[in-house]
Amino acid sequence: MKTIVFLGFLAVALAAPQAPTEPIPILKQESEINPDGSYQWSYETGNGIAADEKGALKNIGAEEPALQVEGQFSYPSEDGGNIQLTYVANENGFQPQGAHLPTPHPIPEAIQRALAYLATASPQPEN
Repeated sequence: MKTIVFLGFLAVALAAPQAPTEPIPILKQESEINPDGSYQWSYETGNGIAADEKGALKNIGAEEPALQVEGQFSYPSEDGGNIQLTYVANENGFQPQGAHLPTPHPIPEAIQRALAYLATASPQPEN
């Protein structure tokens, strides 16, 4: 019984995907942090992964400034294409953009008309 269990574990271990035996080289790596709090960094690897980001404090008219961050990253997809995502993160939240991201269905025309009507209608008194 122990032999059967051992052979089962051995078969699972041999069937598991193997990690690359050689390290992936870093082709480019840069970073900079400035005294005013702004920064930027970027890197590129030998397997097609690349990313960069920059950020700085932004005066938004509030008591404290907000951090404005802009960046992008890309990597090869399993089907041989390239996945690329750009983003902005600020006082309005994280806003990604990329061709691979899902998009909402268009709002049906009848609902658009109803929303336009409701936007122009006077408020109803509460009971």
